[in-house]
Amino acid sequence: MVRGEVLSAYRALLRATRKSFAGDTLMLNASAAEVRKKFNENRRVTSEPEIQRLLDEAREASHFISTMIVQAKLNDRGGYEVKTSKEHAGATLEIPSEEIIRKSA
Repeated sequence: MVRGEVLSAYRALLRATRKSFAGDTLMLNASAAEVRKKFNENRRVTSEPEIQRLLDEAREASHFISTMIVQAKLNDRGGYEVKTSKEHAGATLEIPSEEIIRKSA
């Protein structure tokens, strides 16, 4: 039963990252590697309360990635556009300035 929950949480995180970072190979690869790393780090955890805490964190992370992360794409006019989906409805989005985006690239 726990193994199934762990696999479900793992897959949900990967699905969330694939959807949020679609078209961004660098972020797709980095996020998948980070998810794998975190699950591998906790592979030997046997305490039921600790496993449940980790599963809760994984579910929360999946929800956060799905609802709070959007990607800005450079448009033909030299500005950035953000396309939200129904998962983002009701969320307060903080869009970084173009200057911040350029500095992080």
